[in-house]
Amino acid sequence: MPTRHPQLNAHGELKHLLTIEGLSRDLIHHILDTAAGFLGVSDREVKKVPLLRGVSVFNLFFENSTRTRTTFEIAAKRLSADVVNLNINTSSTAKGESLLDTIDNLVAMHADMFVVRHAQSGAPFLIAEHVDRTRGNVHVINAGDGRHAHPTQGLLDVYTIRHFKKDFTSLRVAIVGDVLHSRVARSDIHALTTLGVPEVRVIGPRTLIPGGLEQMGVHVFHDMREGLRGVDVIIMLRLQSERMRGALLPSAQEYFKHYGLTEEKLALANPDCIVMHPGPMNRGVEIDSAVADGPQAVILDQVTFGIAVRMAVMSLLAKS
Repeated sequence: MPTRHPQLNAHGELKHLLTIEGLSRDLIHHILDTAAGFLGVSDREVKKVPLLRGVSVFNLFFENSTRTRTTFEIAAKRLSADVVNLNINTSSTAKGESLLDTIDNLVAMHADMFVVRHAQSGAPFLIAEHVDRTRGNVHVINAGDGRHAHPTQGLLDVYTIRHFKKDFTSLRVAIVGDVLHSRVARSDIHALTTLGVPEVRVIGPRTLIPGGLEQMGVHVFHDMREGLRGVDVIIMLRLQSERMRGALLPSAQEYFKHYGLTEEKLALANPDCIVMHPGPMNRGVEIDSAVADGPQAVILDQVTFGIAVRMAVMSLLAKS
């Protein structure tokens, strides 16, 4: 018998969202289509829908986050879920309790869904495997694990691209910056290649580009001007200074000189190119304010779309 994808149930429906890797093109489009139906709700034209009424969603953020945690909370509440934000710094894990013991105690409090951000790659997978073995009806969403994956960010990024570009099959997309430490970049690459984007480019200094990207169907550039020529979408990445070990860059100023997105460099892309950023932005380090606030930036649209995408994911999990 073939091994079933660990994120899917026996009917091929999402039971967890842990990574974009391995999801089919049809399933990704189904998530995006579902999100499109929620966009009016996320824009507050309709304040709430009852799809998650009676469902308890626990936000477990073992890393600092504002944007992601808040958009998950808004999304859950607009689906009428009961939301619990666990303060990890004062929780039992800070007193020595194991991660899985914490999960067991929260499940005993009738948790139905966990949204997990963790500094260790694989932590949400561990939790999903545990609840599948012990409970079977609890869902896990990966809100970012180590350097590994950030699937809802990848989904909202491709939703944004589809919204503005309509079709994926003739695009050139450039991902610029600290790819080595970026879980967003990995999720974006899996999503873009699965959806049929013919050319995905990665641009950055050699110290911040991991090996093996070509095997993922990616074109690597170390010269930003060369890499940006003729692209339709630019995704800028934040320097993950908190994850860097050793001197990978001479200085932030030197980085901006070579890899910061300025109006001059943006002019090398196609005239209708859109500029994206997962946030938080470091202005003057990876992006100039004139670009971040300019007409080609769709960064705030990403935030809005992120609520609808997270509503879509939670609603699909609750149905499985």
